[in-house]
Amino acid sequence: MTSELLTLEGNAANTCKSGIRKVSDVFLTLFRSPLDLEQCSLQVLEPEGSPSWSLLKLLGDRGCTVVELAESLQALEHTEALRCLGHSDVKIVVQPDSQAVLSGQVVKLCCWAAGHPFVHYQWFKQEKEVPHGNSPELVLSPVSVKDSGFYICRVNSESSFMFSRWARLEVRELQDAPHGPLMGLPENKLCICNQPQPQNLTVGDALVLECGAVGNPIPNYQWFRNGSPLANGSQNVYTVTYVDVGHQGTYWCHVFNDREDEDSKKVEVIIGRKTMAVECTEEDLSDLQESADPREESSRRPVATDKVALLIGNMSYWNHPQLKAPMVDVYELTSLLRQLDFKVVSLLDLTESEMRNAVDEFLLLLDEGVYGLLYYAGHGYENYGNSFLVPVDAPSPCHSADCLCVQSILRPMREKQTGLSVLLLDMCRQRNEYDDTIPNLDALKVTANIVFGYATCQGAEAFEIQQLGLANGIFVKFLKDRLLEDKKVTVLLDEVAEDMGKCPLTKGKQALEIRSSLSEQRALTDPVQQSTSSAESLARNLQWAKAHELPESMSLEFQCGVEIQLGFAAEFSNVMIIYTQIVRKPPEITACRAHITDFPLDLDVDPKETNKGTPEETGSYLVSKDLPKHCLYTRLSALQKLREHLIFTVCLHYEYSGMEDTMDERKEINIGKPLIAKLGLHRGFKPRNCPPTCCVPGYPFHNPVESSPEAAEYYTPSHCHPSSCPGVHHPNCACSTSITQPGACSCNGTSSTLASRRELQHYSPTVEKSNVPVETSDDAVELGFLLSGSLSFSEQQ
Repeated sequence: MTSELLTLEGNAANTCKSGIRKVSDVFLTLFRSPLDLEQCSLQVLEPEGSPSWSLLKLLGDRGCTVVELAESLQALEHTEALRCLGHSDVKIVVQPDSQAVLSGQVVKLCCWAAGHPFVHYQWFKQEKEVPHGNSPELVLSPVSVKDSGFYICRVNSESSFMFSRWARLEVRELQDAPHGPLMGLPENKLCICNQPQPQNLTVGDALVLECGAVGNPIPNYQWFRNGSPLANGSQNVYTVTYVDVGHQGTYWCHVFNDREDEDSKKVEVIIGRKTMAVECTEEDLSDLQESADPREESSRRPVATDKVALLIGNMSYWNHPQLKAPMVDVYELTSLLRQLDFKVVSLLDLTESEMRNAVDEFLLLLDEGVYGLLYYAGHGYENYGNSFLVPVDAPSPCHSADCLCVQSILRPMREKQTGLSVLLLDMCRQRNEYDDTIPNLDALKVTANIVFGYATCQGAEAFEIQQLGLANGIFVKFLKDRLLEDKKVTVLLDEVAEDMGKCPLTKGKQALEIRSSLSEQRALTDPVQQSTSSAESLARNLQWAKAHELPESMSLEFQCGVEIQLGFAAEFSNVMIIYTQIVRKPPEITACRAHITDFPLDLDVDPKETNKGTPEETGSYLVSKDLPKHCLYTRLSALQKLREHLIFTVCLHYEYSGMEDTMDERKEINIGKPLIAKLGLHRGFKPRNCPPTCCVPGYPFHNPVESSPEAAEYYTPSHCHPSSCPGVHHPNCACSTSITQPGACSCNGTSSTLASRRELQHYSPTVEKSNVPVETSDDAVELGFLLSGSLSFSEQQ
């Protein structure tokens, strides 16, 4: 290429047009007279003339090569002109493959690329460079368990670079056998090296079955019980946190890849009931027999001393992709739960401190015998059994210290001795490699009458349907159809899971996971029965009432005789609609109009979004049918940020007959602290309520999610986190010193799409390349089918 002369043809002439001025400046020093360059510039006056075309011809005639031109521009640091002359990007022709191998074998990861004039390679293991990993082939000989992880190769040529896809390397130790026989296995052959073991458990124990295999392509797993596939059995380890007799049976694992498949050995799992020896008298036995009448037992229905619910929907993220479904989901669940006599606090878009304080207020409402329900919709992730809720102000990337740990909520709920505690988490449960969480062996143990309902299974994404401007999460779409049914809560959730499994839209994409220690026939429809008006009950009612107190409607009379009606409506516990209407106007006034303004700075109200002719124009789609017509509407959100009384101004403009001047009157209105503002959630939160055993700063990078080459086309690298979606929503800063992970989901505004609520490791608003590896997920590529011509999965680009 260094001997090739520039010609009048090819792409070089086209790409050079935008950099002609830079090129001209450089080559003034290469020509004997500036007249040569002037002649090139005058080509702009010709009908078909091109200064850049003429300059390139002149350089070619004088024997200048591409390399010489580029070297001259580089010496003079004319980067813009260099970019115009740049060749096509590096192209990777052979991608590294994920594989599972045995310890002691030789592993070779290959990445071959083409580029001009030559390419350089650098391998990374997760975020760290691999020593001496600067060749197309990375050889690990012999490989050990500590070499397990995710690998990626950066290929660069001159100023351009690109990354290969991620390759996952699993290194397994062979159980109960020396390594010798392994060395004779055919290369890349699928082989099960760790077989599951039979289990003999009692009710309440944890079931853990493991099956390990090696092979290339990397093996996939599917667990079976009694011949039926298990919904959450797609990992090499199958876990049931709390077993009962229904989990007894014959288990085995089907291991497969694109080339082969193999079944593990079948093992029996036996579940026995716990036995306990107690000392009792004949009188005790007599009482026991008398109370064992099944008719009497069936007539005893559990009751709640009260029912309270906290619903949080986070949508408007500052540094991560925005969501749509949480608003609709929270609104619809609020309506349904109130029909079941729940005292509901519904909140949108909370920061970290606001979420922690809201949970504290929720815990104050709990007491012995109370039914408590917590629902969260938004971004989230799960590491080692610890689930983390991502607030709207979380940085990107985010860590456990920036989020709310669900296990930290569960602990104080246990102490309250509630009659029923239900936690519904409508979020993704994929891993966050930037999280500093360490395994917490106690994280998943629960006490009696606690039910977890996860919108998706571990390691998977949760999706939302977007249609006609509004969105529903998949979980709530099916949950709302059954929430009012008079059934044990675990039975109700099981039926929701079955409904989701039957729907073509969600089959194989999202499956509800239920974890329960429910020891009684508790249902959300159980009646509320307060034996006495205890001090705790009175305090609980007062606390809830404070969060739902709306200002009273008022009439404002102005000196000119105009009367304005001011009304208030609650859309959520922290969102209020103010509507104004002129109800009386003296006949001598020919025209008048009114609007409200001067809101507190705490609420950050955009004046352009106030005083609209319809509620929908303010963003309030859900309560518009319940509001009076022919008013001006203003939607005030984030009321939890209000530090002082809500004071605003009502402005009236009117004109008298025969007068050209417009008259003005103003009234200042103080409505105190409406709704949730009374609880002071804006105050700073003292300690982190995530247990110290859960989070350790600086905990190393953990296994990310395996990706595919196709998915690599759908992201923008950046330095920041929580996981969500690549370059489509709100960006953050780009960084060249850390690894980023894009996402496979989207929450765009197109109608009739199914989008993921996945929480990603990075989200960046800028479309800048980062010279560090970026992990991708192949989930976006898989979500590409239509359903009934109206709903579809959306691929993110």
